Amino acid sequence: MKFVLDAEQRLFGETVDKLLAQAAVPGAVRSWAAGDPEPGLALWRSLGEAGVFAVAVPEKAGGAGVLPVELVTAFHELGRHGVPGPCAETVAVAVLLDRLALDSSRLAGIADGTVVATLALPCTPDATTLALPCTPGATATREPPGTLGTATTPMPPYALDADIAAPVLTVAGAQLRAGVPGGVLTSLDPARRLFPVTPGDVLAAGPEVVAAADEARDLGTLACAAQLTGLGRRLLEVSVEYARTRRQFGRPIGEFQAVRHHLANALVELEYARPLVHGAALAHGTPDFAREVSAAKVMASEAAYRTARIALQVHGAIGYTDAYDLSLLIRKARALRAAWGTPAEHRARLMSALT
Repeated sequence: MKFVLDAEQRLFGETVDKLLAQAAVPGAVRSWAAGDPEPGLALWRSLGEAGVFAVAVPEKAGGAGVLPVELVTAFHELGRHGVPGPCAETVAVAVLLDRLALDSSRLAGIADGTVVATLALPCTPDATTLALPCTPGATATREPPGTLGTATTPMPPYALDADIAAPVLTVAGAQLRAGVPGGVLTSLDPARRLFPVTPGDVLAAGPEVVAAADEARDLGTLACAAQLTGLGRRLLEVSVEYARTRRQFGRPIGEFQAVRHHLANALVELEYARPLVHGAALAHGTPDFAREVSAAKVMASEAAYRTARIALQVHGAIGYTDAYDLSLLIRKARALRAAWGTPAEHRARLMSALT
């Protein structure tokens, strides 16, 4: 199957790419990590004006309608440029507010980029059902060193950037509640500021909350998978350029077969992952959506994470230097791999769907 964006979708992606290329995103990321969100919020508003968040908001609430392919196109660029903030979380909140008919003014604010929202979804120890056990904002598991998603220990639910976002939501059983954030915790990615959340006032209750939360989780996971494919692509681009210019033994290191093969392997993995992400977007609204999202998240997580490891190997010690922009992308790749469900959790979900 071949996935080809139409001219309008390509133009949308190019517009977002151009906006971010001119926006000094690494500086905004560093400011965000240091507790100064203003440059990032200005960027967020610019993205809202470009229609990035409108593609997750129905037209009746001021959005462009829920357009999964356009969402994936935009979030690929957000990941490629390493944009900070609760991007996927805001998309998920938009689903909850729409499905539960809550606070239309917030939905309009999400669409135009004036509202930043976040949420924490519950964790359970069981990853064998289609109700995914992860929390979206957290680095949700501990894994043995050297493994790639083979074992998990669920962690408590966290909300990303809960001191900046409003609203902060959480789901407790069949209740949607306002979230009350605690103190900020350390993350693998300093720009992903995590907060434990306790349930506050009840905003909605009933089986419709459970259904809306499942839909929100799936669309948020799809957005995260798209970010990962863009992030992996940028890591590869930077590494290829470095391999062309870094010289050792009188020649560019990219001429050495071992380096070339690593970079080629990264490209193959990323090229396998991206069609799965687009395929999941096309499955939106069908019974297969949850399954397709999990397949996309597995492949995108593994491809981006392996590309980050290869990028570090190609660059050497400079790759994890704080002053070098690549370090921002490497840390984000590791954090997003676990956000919205680890590969192990999504593999378990896939097995449940296929058996």
